[in-house]
Amino acid sequence: MRSTPFALVLVLLCAALLSPVGRAVAQAGVAPPDEVMALPAPLRERLHRELLHDAPAPHARLQRLGSFMFAPEGLGMTYVETANFTVAQAYETRAANCLTFTMLFLALAKEAGLDATPQEIEQILGFRQADGTLYLSNHVNASVRAGARRYTVDVAGDRIIPRDRPKPITSTRLIAHYYNNLAVERLAAADHAAALSLLDTALSLDPDYAGYWSNVGVVRTRSGDPRGGEQAYRHALALDPANTSALFNLAGLAARMGDRALEAEYRQRLAKVQRTDPFHAFMQAVNAENAGDLPRAIREYRRAVDLQPQEHRFHSALANAYLKAGRIRPAIRSLAQAQALSDGDTRAAYGERLDALRTP
Repeated sequence: MRSTPFALVLVLLCAALLSPVGRAVAQAGVAPPDEVMALPAPLRERLHRELLHDAPAPHARLQRLGSFMFAPEGLGMTYVETANFTVAQAYETRAANCLTFTMLFLALAKEAGLDATPQEIEQILGFRQADGTLYLSNHVNASVRAGARRYTVDVAGDRIIPRDRPKPITSTRLIAHYYNNLAVERLAAADHAAALSLLDTALSLDPDYAGYWSNVGVVRTRSGDPRGGEQAYRHALALDPANTSALFNLAGLAARMGDRALEAEYRQRLAKVQRTDPFHAFMQAVNAENAGDLPRAIREYRRAVDLQPQEHRFHSALANAYLKAGRIRPAIRSLAQAQALSDGDTRAAYGERLDALRTP
């Protein structure tokens, strides 16, 4: 098999005492863990003065908090993918990515007396590629209880395609994700020492998260320590045998070291995991469609639909491929299924497309 030059890195679109590494990080200008989610005093004062002055009920507190975060007369927060900030930095800049937004909301909700917890979606359909590195995306949001109901607060709304339902995580893991994100930024800048220091801080908070260990493997390999990289990848697999990043990276490392048998073993393990991955099927379909191979694109879109039948965007993509192939009837069936699984403006848009296809 041919080797690949890419490395696969986890990106997360998260109060402990500082370890020696943590102290070194703080000296480099990065907030220590116990300050990452700390509310600055002016923000705390605004929260109590503008939202909590009349002791509102939980539903009213939640509604006010949502308005406060986005309204121009409140915080006027804007989503910026690269804004991997602490809560204090988010307040200063009025910018946040999904991780920082979640930390900001949770800090405010806690101060407001709301029952809110962080959640993680371990896999979403999203990646970017730069300088020989593929960056995978996870996602975090918040769950909050108001009265008898529980709500999800998510800055991304329905713009992401998740594979699984969100799972509750601890605030400690959320803060560890923050350092992981900073480490990925330093990796992109080829600052390997800083990246390893930040990952050490993440691991001091959450040592059993396989994604961090895989990222350590990438950094060590890139810094000229392939054996250290291999050890980190293997530790990631010990924690999560189906970790695609570690399997992908170990296969590439084995190829570069000339061990074809070991490369084949890891690629076989990776292929076994990918056979049940709807996102892998979807991306294979997109690549085939872009290459003009419509029969293969249709097969892969159908596989994605079979693996995750409730995702309306998979049915819509399959319908588009059918249309390109001139197969109107199956396109209508797939589009009708997409409409049935959607709601709101998206459902209406699917309906308009269906009407156009059914019109003689």
